[in-house]
Amino acid sequence: MRYTYLGDRLTPPELVNMQCNPVYNAQDKCIVSQKMATALVVDANGIRYVVLRRRLRLNDKAVQP
Repeated sequence: MRYTYLGDRLTPPELVNMQCNPVYNAQDKCIVSQKMATALVVDANGIRYVVLRRRLRLNDKAVQP
């Protein structure tokens, strides 16, 4: 799955509209915080970020290869 991170007013400008993929644990589940507020994602360069889940948008599935 590929997501677009929309960011918020506190997000650095270089991270707004970042294309990213979720990071999965050994049980093949997305890594999220205990209260489900944040998620661990990785960008195209392999850098990991903790982002707000409510600001992630799933890219259109029809466009994906």
